[in-house]
Amino acid sequence: MVSTPRLVIAAPASNSGKTTVATGLMAAFAARGLAVSPHKVGPDYIDPGYHSLATGRPGRNLDAYMCGTDLVAPLFAHGSAGCDLAVVEGVMGLYDGASGQGELASTAQVAKLLKAPVVLVVDASSQSRSVAALVHGFASWDPEVRIGGVILNKVASDRHEALLRDALDESGLPVLGVIRRAPQVATPSRHLGLVPVAERQGDAVDAVRAMGERVRAGCDLDALMALARTAPALA
Repeated sequence: MVSTPRLVIAAPASNSGKTTVATGLMAAFAARGLAVSPHKVGPDYIDPGYHSLATGRPGRNLDAYMCGTDLVAPLFAHGSAGCDLAVVEGVMGLYDGASGQGELASTAQVAKLLKAPVVLVVDASSQSRSVAALVHGFASWDPEVRIGGVILNKVASDRHEALLRDALDESGLPVLGVIRRAPQVATPSRHLGLVPVAERQGDAVDAVRAMGERVRAGCDLDALMALARTAPALA
């Protein structure tokens, strides 16, 4: 039986801030002295490099397409053994999977295979009340996917935050974090994705540290840990 507390960090779409939030959470929890097991949905080899810097542990992939759905939970169990918490960064949008194959290899499928609560990272930069409709749609699309809360990213001001919180009060989902626009913690990218850690050296360490500080300041780590502990044991 595997009972490691766990969270899946997902988003409605790419470029919403999943990597910044997931890596920042890993760094923030590791700074508390927790052994954090980092994981990434899909075959991506770049994000796990940042995860490793944040946690001091190998970043591991959970790819239901290449490895098959039956191996996702065992691979997770192997990687997270002995850890206090596992953080799984999703891929693309929450329900986006292998082209033409339904939910296969999507973040949603992996979350279900791990019986893990999902934290939805929403790019709130160009919306206010509409955020409630967006979150409601994602939370209700698949009843087997349990979205446990929302982290609002790229929030512009106190007024903007208040509008977003008022809208989400009606959704029934808690706001677990609010992160302001912060270009200085963004990781540089190119056409194939993020620039690998090995190419950034000291800059990557600074970026991960900044992510951790930003997330620690904007997120309720205690509430996130409590949510992670609601994940049931895996056989």
